[in-house]
Amino acid sequence: MKTKILFLLSLTTLFFVSCDNDDSNGEYADYLVARPLVISKAEFATSVDIIAPRPIHQSGKVYTYQDYIFINDMYQGIHVIDNSNPAQPVKIAFITIPGNVDISVKDNYLYADSLMDLVVLDISNISDISLVNRLENVLYTNIFFPFEADLVDTEGVDYDAEMIIGWETTTERRLKSEVEGRNGGGVFMEDFALANDASGGTGQGGSLARFKIVNDYLYAVDSHNINVFNISDLENPQNLDDVYAGFDIETIFYNGTYLFLGSMRGMYIYDITDPAAPSLISEFEHGTACDPVVVDGDYAYVTLRGGNFCGATESGLFIVDISMIENPELAAQYPMDGPYGLGIKDEKLFVCDGESGLKVYDKTDINDLVELNHFENIVTFDVIPLENNLIMVGDGVLYQYEYLDNDIRLISQIGLN
Repeated sequence: MKTKILFLLSLTTLFFVSCDNDDSNGEYADYLVARPLVISKAEFATSVDIIAPRPIHQSGKVYTYQDYIFINDMYQGIHVIDNSNPAQPVKIAFITIPGNVDISVKDNYLYADSLMDLVVLDISNISDISLVNRLENVLYTNIFFPFEADLVDTEGVDYDAEMIIGWETTTERRLKSEVEGRNGGGVFMEDFALANDASGGTGQGGSLARFKIVNDYLYAVDSHNINVFNISDLENPQNLDDVYAGFDIETIFYNGTYLFLGSMRGMYIYDITDPAAPSLISEFEHGTACDPVVVDGDYAYVTLRGGNFCGATESGLFIVDISMIENPELAAQYPMDGPYGLGIKDEKLFVCDGESGLKVYDKTDINDLVELNHFENIVTFDVIPLENNLIMVGDGVLYQYEYLDNDIRLISQIGLN
């Protein structure tokens, strides 16, 4: 069995200066401080549990299966929502899975990451969800270093007995000298190795997904690899050889016989004619930016988010011509404010543009996208276009829309807090 590296952090001691909180000389400023969420190693081994619905801490990715919606609570677990009546969705349970970021479902078996472990749950009876398997050390963790923080405070963490399952950030008033000097005495990172067409009885994830089931295989991407599992025996996944895929891989999308990987550096296309051994066909490089991708026909639609740790300064929507799969080329691009997920339903293109809301376009002519609607004053994260309605999640709220001829209309929203 492969040995998976959780991550290695090189730590130095942070020295705090005691003084009166007197800002008359401008010695203090507001900074974003990150602290780790920890769990004991003993508790982690037996941590999966099914409990009553609870408020969401930080909404993450969304997934749909049959009449249910599953919403990731970043690093905490999964909220389960009964969506048999889209006009009145009901929260019914919370699955505690420390370190969880992604899920995927096939034939009533739910696969989820829990740091470096893959857990398998039987959800055939949604009122009695049960853990049926746990494969240890078969994934690289998707708990990323909090690059957006000005200061990382790990004081008090016992690395011998505890595990970091995520990060929480707060704005705090700190001495400028403390923060500005962190490069000489802070936390360093030496090695942080850290809606698709579905087949059979699988569910559907959004464009930000890192898990994808295709027939009898589960593909789970981490920052460097495609982790491949044979799930023909649903309760007992077989861990196959990883496929090295480059750097900063973020998302996975399936179309035809290809996997489309979105990364901070570009889009990578892999052929899965041999499903156990994906092979690189081509790549499209766009510089450094956060990058989910969806595919429809001869075009791949990629959102690039700048102004953050991803490195880019500008955000936008790239439309890439993949009619010659071995040689993808940029066909068109449009400016965006800070996009995350996106989705496609027939000729409608949906873009979650972060704090700028949900944007709906007619993509009939990719060189002249026509804006059909713009839902402003909401924060958007990811979207799944279903057959009859659109699912969107953002900032602790689940939204659902119905399709109209040249528009969409809100039919319900439910706060997850």
